[in-house]
Amino acid sequence: MPELTNPRAERVKAVRALAGRSARARHGQFLAEGPQAAREAVRSHGSGFSVRDLYVTDAAAQRHPEIPAEATAAGIRVHTASPEVLEAMSGDAQGVLAVVAGSARSLADVLAGGPQLVAVLAHVRDPGNAGAVIRAADSAGAAAVVVTSESVDVHGPKVVRSTAGSLFHVPVVTGVPLSEVLSSLRAAGLTVLATDAAGAHDLDDLQDEAADARRTSPQCGGEHSDAATSSGARAHDRATPDLCAPTAWLFGNEAWGLSQADRDGADAVVRVPIHGRAESLNLATAAAVCLYASARAQR
Repeated sequence: MPELTNPRAERVKAVRALAGRSARARHGQFLAEGPQAAREAVRSHGSGFSVRDLYVTDAAAQRHPEIPAEATAAGIRVHTASPEVLEAMSGDAQGVLAVVAGSARSLADVLAGGPQLVAVLAHVRDPGNAGAVIRAADSAGAAAVVVTSESVDVHGPKVVRSTAGSLFHVPVVTGVPLSEVLSSLRAAGLTVLATDAAGAHDLDDLQDEAADARRTSPQCGGEHSDAATSSGARAHDRATPDLCAPTAWLFGNEAWGLSQADRDGADAVVRVPIHGRAESLNLATAAAVCLYASARAQR
């Protein structure tokens, strides 16, 4: 196709508009900005996502030749554009930009696969933190991330950039109220662990107990997980959670954490110990620590 050179063209305006939530909702599309996000979007084409258009400058095509090559092979429309056009489309494109449409993932579909590890974001409003948690969940091998209806739009440009491509790797469920999420997780046999500085259970202790259990039995599970998932009433914080059992970690807002009602809705509340003088960990760091603790125990 001929090179796009007019930064004021209607196409350019339409792409730039996708930085706004209303345009994304109206068109069912979002932006994957920069080489890493665009590359992973192209590689996910036809597998839950559809890349409608790829825009690339000549210089970026020379630095990252695999991106337009893979896009062409996948039948994606590739447009060469001037640096001015890419800048007009997005100030964070770094010469590569993809317009992506994605099919919604349902909580029922995710739970039907029998997930062992899930991350749940409740009332999370900061885009960078939300994206970093999705990236951590992907790295830890989580089966899915659930972002409640009260949280940030995961297809916003900053969230997508912060995932560093992980948005295209791990299923992300959005738009479900927290109460519905918790009941569905329990029905699927997952233990819900909330994180809070005042939690009754110390994550270090839980990791030690999981390690001891694995030394006596190579199989995941045991008396703790049986107690936690047996039928009947679940006594919050009375039974010791088993990190080896199928687990959903519940993370709250960056500033005020989880409400008392949200903590009460979990099966147990776990604190990440602070061994130094820091007041606390930020959301993404705490999420990475918790998810990796479960991943290690389950493996």
